[in-house]
Amino acid sequence: MQRPDLKGNFEEFGGRFVPETLMSLVVDLEKTFNALKKDKGFKKEFAFYLREYAGRPTNLYFACSLSEKLKTLKVYLKREDLLHTGAHKINNTLGQILVARRMGKTRIIAETGAGQHGVATATAAALFGLKCDVYMGEKDIERQALNVFRMKLLGAKVIPVTSGSKTLKDAMNEAIRDWVTNVKNTFYIIGSVAGPHPYPMMVREFQKIIGIEARKQFLAKEKKLPDYLVACVGGGSNALGLFHPFFNDKKVKMIGVEAAGYGLNTDKHSAAILKGKTGVLHGSKSKLLQTKDGQIREVHSIAAGLDYPGVGPEHAYYKKIGRADYVAVDDKQAIKGLKLLCKTEGILPALESSHAIGYLEKLAKKVKRKSSVIVCLSGRGDKDVYELKEIV
Repeated sequence: MQRPDLKGNFEEFGGRFVPETLMSLVVDLEKTFNALKKDKGFKKEFAFYLREYAGRPTNLYFACSLSEKLKTLKVYLKREDLLHTGAHKINNTLGQILVARRMGKTRIIAETGAGQHGVATATAAALFGLKCDVYMGEKDIERQALNVFRMKLLGAKVIPVTSGSKTLKDAMNEAIRDWVTNVKNTFYIIGSVAGPHPYPMMVREFQKIIGIEARKQFLAKEKKLPDYLVACVGGGSNALGLFHPFFNDKKVKMIGVEAAGYGLNTDKHSAAILKGKTGVLHGSKSKLLQTKDGQIREVHSIAAGLDYPGVGPEHAYYKKIGRADYVAVDDKQAIKGLKLLCKTEGILPALESSHAIGYLEKLAKKVKRKSSVIVCLSGRGDKDVYELKEIV
């Protein structure tokens, strides 16, 4: 069966829950995107910018020293950190801004937590000469000062959000309010596999280049498929980008790593799949972290990009059908993973990606034989150096 179905559902997850003001807009977006998926000219243009501007294909790097340290794992890193702007986010923003241009939109808005999606959106908007406003929580502005400066240099206006927890959830709330009042000229580039249909599907389609390349590269190197795929999960775009092209390869195990924050036994984590309940947020139905009376809970992760109380609906679907396993790594384990990769391979990962690296020691103890694993290194850690300086 097609996933999502024609209404944007991954079984009971997904869908389209938006104000009437936006309904015709998202329906029009769905029609446009479905047509562009089959348009040879659009596909050629997207491939051109991924290759010539973003820097694809990215390397699939065998981490020899890390593998020797872990003993039972042969680790390959899918190096999305080497892309222009420093993370996988540019894949999606280039794709969506090409859609926006085809729809005649002249203004771009976005939300951002870690700032990487904001930087990627500001970059793409500058490339095509479009006005760009980025909503960002006040808390995230403080801990991601470098990316805020980069966005401003690129010509974007960074709009502080002071409501709620002052993080990604609240930035997305404000972006949607803006979108509702400026539907005619504005295109909202959502940064993850969240939001109303067709966004979860559209973002996945733009990010699946990660897994398409990784599958081809691993087969060329090893003449077989990997045993495991590992990626961090906040909203979950880098993980689905890696996982989706392997969906039908049943022997390949997929592991999404959520943020355990201060611990799953506290309220200070962001593990929506492991600890959440089904509900509606930002236009779609998925697993959410909620209070007893159904309000969205304030969450925590040391990684701003994982500091979100929900998860993309396709991940909730993967969990339900057992196609992927989901685990959680706390702040301390993530920092340990970051240090491990720095000292074994000379690579500074983003705090988000460090959650995936941080899980490898646990996985190494679980496997019964020498196993191969592809880890999505979704971004580099330059953006986190000021925060790391205070805690490492």
